[in-house]
Amino acid sequence: MVALSVLTMAAPTVMGMKLGPAPSPDLRYVSPPASDAANTIARPAIYPVTLFPEIAPHKEGMLDVGDGHKLYYDVSGNPDGVPAIFLHGGPGAGCSPRCRRFFDPQHYRIVILDQRGSGKSTPNAADDLEGSLVENNTPALVSDIEALRSHLGIEKWGLVLGGSWGSTLALAYAQAHPDRCEALLLRGVFLFGPDEVQYLFTEGGTYGQNPQAWEEYRRFIRETSDDWARESTNLLGAYWQRLTGEDLEMRKAAAAAFVGYELSISKTFIDPAVLAEYLGTPSILIPFAVMEVHYMLHGGFLRRGQLLDGVGVMAAHGHRVAIAHGRGDYVCQPQAAWRLSEALRAAGCADVELEFVAGAGHSDSEPGLVDAMVRATERFKAVLQA
Repeated sequence: MVALSVLTMAAPTVMGMKLGPAPSPDLRYVSPPASDAANTIARPAIYPVTLFPEIAPHKEGMLDVGDGHKLYYDVSGNPDGVPAIFLHGGPGAGCSPRCRRFFDPQHYRIVILDQRGSGKSTPNAADDLEGSLVENNTPALVSDIEALRSHLGIEKWGLVLGGSWGSTLALAYAQAHPDRCEALLLRGVFLFGPDEVQYLFTEGGTYGQNPQAWEEYRRFIRETSDDWARESTNLLGAYWQRLTGEDLEMRKAAAAAFVGYELSISKTFIDPAVLAEYLGTPSILIPFAVMEVHYMLHGGFLRRGQLLDGVGVMAAHGHRVAIAHGRGDYVCQPQAAWRLSEALRAAGCADVELEFVAGAGHSDSEPGLVDAMVRATERFKAVLQA
């Protein structure tokens, strides 16, 4: 259980600048996109492979997993096909209908799931902050995937697809329940090493390529702080204080600054419409910020080095692993994908495929990453049978 005293952290009241009512979307602390004179957002590069057509679910539900959480899931595609589950990022980002489109609906039984506190699952952090954080941790999310598998009568997942935080969760699940999955497709690998958290959120590793984004991320805390000398050394803690305080306007502003920072470095070409959608929709914005900071402050609820240390069990169970990682990923560094692939090979995994995608950043909406991911789900069709 997460006590209310933990949520508020007994921290000093923020005495900095009065923010006032926020615009919608709140872009006050979000760096503007780099120039795109070629209008690449409207005319993206054309790749050989794209998403499958839109598809509606044939089954939807709310799974009660205990601790006050009911998780939204839906199932689409071939009811008798290879079971495949999509694990969203964030944590807290939630799924969208687009997530179903990475899989051939004729071959796969496609399952998407909103993790605790996010999307259509209840309680959503935007509506019940305290309730959304109760037992919200990696072991619980792993157990939720198992509960959903059992609920749907699935013996084992043929394919587990996870991007960003979803890649972390996919690895944690595969290592905890290696006999319940056959293959993993990982995008934008994040291993939750201390160096990865420090690079992205505490030490300014992104400053080299995205200096304005990093400075805006810091500026929000500086301009709302009564003790910048202290808070400048603990930016994640400072964001947490604002995200979980009693001032609703401050909570929303902190969420917009935090999520806006990450979105502003997530793609090669930043689409203002995407910024507006995320920053202007509280049910998306608040869970994204709250859950991400919650997990970052707790090291992902993983032992240091756990996911690399655990690759041996994946090799022992013959897991197949495909990795697609943008060469220009400034959120999750390409070195994480490289370290994982090398560890898997050293452990004896016979089928490990790593593809660095030129011209792609972090987001799974990057055309090059879409191409790589769909090609991987197609390749797996030859070895995954229902």
